[in-house]
Amino acid sequence: MSNKTRIVRNLNLNWKFHRGDEPKAWYKGHDDSGWRDITLPHDWSVEEPFSKEHSSGSGYVAGGTGWYRKRFTLSPESEEKRVYITFEGIYNHSQVWCNSYYIGKRPYGYSTFTYDITDFITSEGNNVISVKVNHKDVADSRWYTGSGIYRDVYLTITDPIHINQYGVFVTTPEVSDDKATVAVNTQLTNETSTLENIQIKNTLFDQDRNVISISSETKDISGESGLNVDQSINVIEPHLWSPDHPYLYTVLTEIIHNNQVIDNVTTITGIRSFAFDPSKGFFLNNENMKIKGVCVHHDAGGLGAAVPQKVWVRRLRALKNMGCNAIRMSHNPPAPNLLDLCDSMGFLVIDEAFDEWEGVKNKWSTGHNVYPPKHYGYYEDFPQWSETDLKEMVLRDRNHPSIILWSIGNEIDYPNDPYCHPYFEEMTGNNDANKPAAERVYDPNKPNAERLTTIAKRLVQYVKECDNTRPVTSALAFPELSNLTGYAQALDVVGYNYKEHLYEDVLEQYPDHVIYGSENSPSLDDWLKVRDNEAISAQFIWTGIDYLGEAKGWPVRAAQAGFLDLAGNKKSSFYYRQSLWSNESMVFLAVKRKNDAEAERNSRWMGDPHWNWQDDEQLEVFCYTNCPEAELFINDISLGTKKITDIGHYLSWNVAFQHGVLKVVAKDHNGKEHTHQLVTASEPKTLNIVIDYPELIADGQDITHVEMQITDENGNPVYHADNRMELSIDGPGEIIGMENGNAQDLQNYKTHRRNAYHGKLVAFVRSKTAEGIILVTVKSDGLDTTQISIPVH
Repeated sequence: MSNKTRIVRNLNLNWKFHRGDEPKAWYKGHDDSGWRDITLPHDWSVEEPFSKEHSSGSGYVAGGTGWYRKRFTLSPESEEKRVYITFEGIYNHSQVWCNSYYIGKRPYGYSTFTYDITDFITSEGNNVISVKVNHKDVADSRWYTGSGIYRDVYLTITDPIHINQYGVFVTTPEVSDDKATVAVNTQLTNETSTLENIQIKNTLFDQDRNVISISSETKDISGESGLNVDQSINVIEPHLWSPDHPYLYTVLTEIIHNNQVIDNVTTITGIRSFAFDPSKGFFLNNENMKIKGVCVHHDAGGLGAAVPQKVWVRRLRALKNMGCNAIRMSHNPPAPNLLDLCDSMGFLVIDEAFDEWEGVKNKWSTGHNVYPPKHYGYYEDFPQWSETDLKEMVLRDRNHPSIILWSIGNEIDYPNDPYCHPYFEEMTGNNDANKPAAERVYDPNKPNAERLTTIAKRLVQYVKECDNTRPVTSALAFPELSNLTGYAQALDVVGYNYKEHLYEDVLEQYPDHVIYGSENSPSLDDWLKVRDNEAISAQFIWTGIDYLGEAKGWPVRAAQAGFLDLAGNKKSSFYYRQSLWSNESMVFLAVKRKNDAEAERNSRWMGDPHWNWQDDEQLEVFCYTNCPEAELFINDISLGTKKITDIGHYLSWNVAFQHGVLKVVAKDHNGKEHTHQLVTASEPKTLNIVIDYPELIADGQDITHVEMQITDENGNPVYHADNRMELSIDGPGEIIGMENGNAQDLQNYKTHRRNAYHGKLVAFVRSKTAEGIILVTVKSDGLDTTQISIPVH
């Protein structure tokens, strides 16, 4: 293509960072030579020591102020171009300068935003971007937020006649197995002073880059004006997108002037149709299906909020293996590259904007539900910024075929937090012993919950102005009240958080409401209420993965409700859920002591997958399987075959411990055998290391997971091993984090030392820009020193 086409240039490398305030850092000539060299994405909070003085809600980490500076040059060809800089996420209260000129601010830490810096840059010499991040109120959230420029940054350089930011909108208004229509709306701008004749060309490619069809038309565009063009492409026998078959097409939109391509945008899309029916549930491509979803937050343990895409690949693969087919992005817009993965890996998505509106929620600072709370957060910026932030999310994300719902809020109607109503006298759960008496009663001096209806209607309108092809939802904490105030009626689809007992009555009382479980516990009963009710299309379990913050109290610094731990390792609960959701035959063993007090306290704990106990200790062995029957063996002696009597039923045996091998053999409906075994391990001796990406690209941003498992001399996993491991690295790479999954481990994440947990540790290794061999050395007292090499090309 011509060099006149659009250039998108990643700016993640070679930033300077200063922790703390620096009043003159906005100045282009400021001396930052003593600042730290960093690569984006970057989160300073996760690098600093955990301390009880910080907020439990956000994981006992520091906030504060930080500065970033980046130098870059432009070619002389850019002189006549338009230049934009995009930040995909800065937490929070960011301010940006370009070459000493103040460009703007953005309070919300989850919004992507773009500044036009054409008037402030030069093609002669260096340009300097300066960014101040002011995360002064660390107790501003109910989960870990991170601090800094924690997502990607890039430049976009375009011709003066160009496609607008988010100016291509691809939809599929007609979809069947035989044919489909791909509609493309293009918005463009002519920033010259003269009328020009241009061609708008859209080419549809299949997944193998074969051209399917082309749509093209010629238009005049006046100087200093915009143009809105609708085109359509017909597709015969389309490949339909679904979680089981996430087939993706590509739309290449080109602007041609004087026989030259002067701008182009590539849009990934999927051809699919979907609908929610009040009595029949959810339909994808005219097929009824159940949505098996989980909620996720945006952090990744030891990496904090600065999460490379490959980390999400590993996590999503695990969730897919569990039988999950949907993700709720709780409770804020996610990184764009996570949505890209949901498109390509096959996950339905709820894209969510806010956790609070103009009323500030309680933020726990000394333990969950411990009063008094802190009152910081987005509420102070919502009145001025909510329209901008919500529209930015919808415009940015609307081309993703994975997204089926826009959510305008999470638990905004949580009673007395802060909205109140006379109906509270009949409030369910009004005797919550964790709350002071004043928090459990109606207070006429608090904001009235009827206000939420007014706000919800306005937010729904904002969404529809950007995208009217998808329904709007919100996750309700108190639907009994929100049905009365009209908040629920303002929504297209109504999410119920932990209110499964209301389903039957609500369906009868409000037959035109589409309702689903927007946040649910992992209990069997809650799943059966979805499986066995045709009208209820979905549940989204809290939560898919453990996350930093929302901590019960020191030293616990994370919430542990996930099927995966902070390191992305599978828990026993993962396998039980897999037995409920997956169509692939599976079997898994876990064990607990008889009458175990911990199991009584923690309903989500479903046993430990190891066979190291005391001689003759009385144990209960659990078998999680979706096969109809399974037989248990100890040292090849059968303890009997048991049959699954109903969905959700797991098998169990009472067993006295013996050293050796505990094995289960399950038979599926075709008689094929599936086995799982636990072996009594001896002392820790060696490390088994697995690398998911054995070679890296020399771009300074590619990563791989180094997964370490402590084993005995025979290679058996040692579940109780907690050896302290020290990692060192040579060559063109760096260790950007380590995680063991232990929510009570207070070791500073920035060090290269960490204890194993349940015998495991994962390290995240990132390439640099030079080619060569990365050599990672792992040392630990009592273990053989292990080295691994990773080529970088």
